[in-house]
Amino acid sequence: MANGNSSSYTTGMEGTKRSEEICLKFPPNVISPGLAALLAQKDKHEKLMDYSGPRLHFQMVVIFVLTQIIHSLLKKLGLPLLISQLLAGILLSPMVFSDQHSLVNISEESVAVLGTVGAFGFVFFLFLSGVKMDLSLTLKSGKKAICIGLLTVVVPLVSCMTTIKLLHEEGNEFSNKSFFLAVTYSGTSFPVIHCLLSDLKILNSELGRLGLSAALIGDMLTLFLTVFSLWVKTGFEKGRKEALIDFGLAMLFIVIVVFVLRPAMKWMVKRTPEAGQIKDICFYLVILAFMMSPRFTDLFRIYFLYGPFIFGLAVPDGPPLGSALVEKLDPVISGLFLPIFATTCGLRFDLSYFKNSNLFAYHQVLGAMVALIIKFGVSLLVPLLCKMPTRDSLALAFIMISKGIVEMGSYSIMNDNRVISEDIFAHMTIVIILVASIVPILVKRLYDPSRKYLCFQKRTIMNSRLNQELRLIVCVHVPGNVNSIINQLNASCPTRESSIALDVLHLIKLSGQATPLFITHDKQKKTLSSKSYSENVVVSFEQFERDNWGAVSVTVFTAVSPPNLMYEDICNLAMDRLTSFILLPFHRRWYIDGSIESEDQTVRTLNFDILEKAPCSVGILVEGRRNLKGSGIRDPLSSDNSSFYNIAVIFLGGQDDREALALAKRISQDKSVRLTVIHLKAANSLGVILTENDRMLDSAVLNDVKQSVCFTYIEEHVNDGPETSNFLQSIVEDYQLIIVGRRYKTEDPQTLGLQEWCEFQEIGIIGDLLSSADFIRNYSLLIVQQQQQRTV
Repeated sequence: MANGNSSSYTTGMEGTKRSEEICLKFPPNVISPGLAALLAQKDKHEKLMDYSGPRLHFQMVVIFVLTQIIHSLLKKLGLPLLISQLLAGILLSPMVFSDQHSLVNISEESVAVLGTVGAFGFVFFLFLSGVKMDLSLTLKSGKKAICIGLLTVVVPLVSCMTTIKLLHEEGNEFSNKSFFLAVTYSGTSFPVIHCLLSDLKILNSELGRLGLSAALIGDMLTLFLTVFSLWVKTGFEKGRKEALIDFGLAMLFIVIVVFVLRPAMKWMVKRTPEAGQIKDICFYLVILAFMMSPRFTDLFRIYFLYGPFIFGLAVPDGPPLGSALVEKLDPVISGLFLPIFATTCGLRFDLSYFKNSNLFAYHQVLGAMVALIIKFGVSLLVPLLCKMPTRDSLALAFIMISKGIVEMGSYSIMNDNRVISEDIFAHMTIVIILVASIVPILVKRLYDPSRKYLCFQKRTIMNSRLNQELRLIVCVHVPGNVNSIINQLNASCPTRESSIALDVLHLIKLSGQATPLFITHDKQKKTLSSKSYSENVVVSFEQFERDNWGAVSVTVFTAVSPPNLMYEDICNLAMDRLTSFILLPFHRRWYIDGSIESEDQTVRTLNFDILEKAPCSVGILVEGRRNLKGSGIRDPLSSDNSSFYNIAVIFLGGQDDREALALAKRISQDKSVRLTVIHLKAANSLGVILTENDRMLDSAVLNDVKQSVCFTYIEEHVNDGPETSNFLQSIVEDYQLIIVGRRYKTEDPQTLGLQEWCEFQEIGIIGDLLSSADFIRNYSLLIVQQQQQRTV
């Protein structure tokens, strides 16, 4: 049967009445009998869309299809996906289609179901946002971040309240309403800024780190002011006693979360083996506690959205618990439920709301605009006073005023709960869409972190003197990289006269956290995080430093960041440390029998990024298949039949090959190391693409080799790639390390016919050939690329 219920609402914020008539069917139809059964009905009084289950599925399909169509058009302009989701909701709303002709059958019943699914996603999003945040970083943020975070909330708040007070003088109405709304206009949202920086791929940049730190400070202040404003509102409306009761209950809730729930979750983490996964029962208990948190917040008189967020803050971030929650839940929430919520926010928008707009709403919108402008000005002025470049200061100012799903969701829920009027909601929706559209475009135009990688000097091995300290960065992903790199460095036999300043960068995937970390493992300095990172890496390289005391100085760093942005950490460190050479591990490792031990495509992508953007020369180390303590090279100090460590350089010509030869000469100064330079020349000079300048430079470096009694020079004439392959197969077994230039997109007569068989472009044609299964590889392979960025 159908029951019609008519209800009239009088809003406490703007004093206007809303009369709404809602008709619902009881009991509701959820699961349809099937399309065939419906078609077989004689009277056909029931339709498939009368059932909430199929209707919800159809609405989801229409929403996602329409969103992707809009985004495919708008992404070329640099607009974020949120704008497409909101526009999809507006296009599907009754404003465009009446209830009877709407594409998704927008009725009160269908909106209730769709809105519930979307609201579920939004609450989950707030919970996961809390899980990713590390509150301990607020105490370790720099003075600049603290000033920006505090001032960009307080100054706009005061300005907004002053503006509204001057425009709207109604005594208690101002006190009860405007302070709470002014906080929402002036606040900072950490999840929104984090999403913006991630989409722009500047999360790891200097500006991104500053923006995240300031956003974290601002978000915590916004949270406190919002709760405080609710207490103030309660005090004015219900008396001080009720406000004090609310305050006490809120403190009790926080005490329970901090001193009961958080210790319980830490106990779960301690019972998890190191590098192990959290038990399923612990995972489900945390989810159960989250599902109950909105109810508990209602009992403790806290705004229901803050319960899941505060509980998320209590979850230990990072592995194993925080990362498990994020990895398992975030794809579903961000990919399914949150887009539905964003679209339902757009469904609420209607231009007809502007017709009934009153004076209070206009004053509120004007106050919101004043807060936005003042927030931008403060965000711009503080960095400028701290001597930050103007373009970077402008970019930071736009980042700090960004609006997104958090603001949109907050206004939608306040509109549903009659906290704000429909005309205020409509105005704020327009503001959010404009700001969210403009900010990413302007930030991308203003800030390009890669421009600082344009070096003012050559940072190569060739430009470093033999008796000059070599500044080197080595990257470590897995424990197996440590031994292979240390053995490779031992093979170079560093001395006090030819010392190495070694910076070790341990790269860890950011998981279950929102803020990237960069930690210096220096006993003289405090680290950014109290967590134990890279302990085994630190111990191993400190022992290597002691074994080569005076010849090697080691500094270990840890970068915890998203894999697609790790290149920022490496390049920034290379710039700061004036590095000449970056050594990267190859993404694939082999067993002794030639079978693949492990392969990581994210490492391969990172290597490509470094080769493209590094401000110095780069090398990729491919480990051999006959391992020594996990390494593919032989320790020259071991008691073997031969007391020499044999190195070969395959030289075809060009800047990469010259850099490879310079590196080989650098590491072969010790008497226990023998260097052989194998010059592959084209039997027919036709087709050689080297420039005259390259030929002259090649001739100069090869003449030094020929005239030296310390090196062996071999010249071999080959006609094409197959001859080169056959020759190399005949000589590779004599060496423990082979060094080659990358020579990217360069094919000479010596490599003719090999390009189409090249599997790994990042190590070049010769490097790919020497690492292939056709070679019985008991040697390590080092591929070298000279600094690619142009110099000024």
